[in-house]
Amino acid sequence: MRKLVIASLILCAAAVFGAANIHVSIHEWDLPTVNSRPHDPAVGADGALWYTAQQANAIGRLDPASGEIKQFALKTPHSGPHGLVSDDAGNIWFTANYAGYIGKLDPKTGTVTEFKINDPRGKDPHTPIIAPDGRVWFTVQQGNVVGVLDPKNGAIKLADVPTAHALPYGIVLDSKGTPYFCEFGSNKIARIDPATMQMHEYVLPEGARPRRLRMANDTTIYYSDFQRGYLGRLDLASSVVKEWPSPGGPQSQPYGIAITGDGVVWYSESGVKPNTLVRFDPKTGQFQKWNIPSGGGVVRNMVATNDGRLYLACSGVNKVAVAQIAATRASG
Repeated sequence: MRKLVIASLILCAAAVFGAANIHVSIHEWDLPTVNSRPHDPAVGADGALWYTAQQANAIGRLDPASGEIKQFALKTPHSGPHGLVSDDAGNIWFTANYAGYIGKLDPKTGTVTEFKINDPRGKDPHTPIIAPDGRVWFTVQQGNVVGVLDPKNGAIKLADVPTAHALPYGIVLDSKGTPYFCEFGSNKIARIDPATMQMHEYVLPEGARPRRLRMANDTTIYYSDFQRGYLGRLDLASSVVKEWPSPGGPQSQPYGIAITGDGVVWYSESGVKPNTLVRFDPKTGQFQKWNIPSGGGVVRNMVATNDGRLYLACSGVNKVAVAQIAATRASG
């Protein structure tokens, strides 16, 4: 029987006169397959929470309103679905991390279309993102390349990252469709030209290891520094980096990150037990944090919905979660 865990926590930003009281409710659902290792979440075109069940070889869908969960089995055994993203038509695109292909799931029929990456450098596709022109960009961690799939003809191109053993990880797009990605094996974030596939690297502070990133706007990227326990901000126009120590300290291992429509940055500390959900307000420079009820078991990725909720995959405890956020003005 599926269990629903609900935690409501209130934290007052008392250090700021007249600041908002932030109320966060975290709802968690057990997944139908034991030890399925939900890796990444995505927001569907219909607003549903989609997730990759990496060890269950399936893609799952949660209806947050009803709590109904449906899983779609993949046709290739041991595909190891990792990252995923929804297109405007509602198709779910995912990376088959164990089987070296990019997949497209049609939720209406359950049909999965596979685009095999024949180049051996592309054997472990990691995180996908869909550009405005419909192409699917993706990172390949061990292959040390970034790839792009044209769904119109199935053509896949790969480009080597200039830095050796860079471990390309999280990837995002700016409003023009230009990809930026983390080099988790180095202290760099890189940009790739969508036309030429040439790359430009931005150097971060020594020892930084960016794992996930989000665009605040076309000139600002926030990233989680997993190695040093920082939240970082890269100004793309000037290449200037600003850092803030994460509340959990140097061993807090910031990981999944998202930005809500109000510009607030959210991320999870995976190195503290239980994992936390951290809020950073760029306007005030203040942090607030909440414990994840189940402990989280490492929140590897999170995404923000258009209405300001957060979707989380709690991989080590076999759950997915929705965080509801509300603010009221403090008196005084």
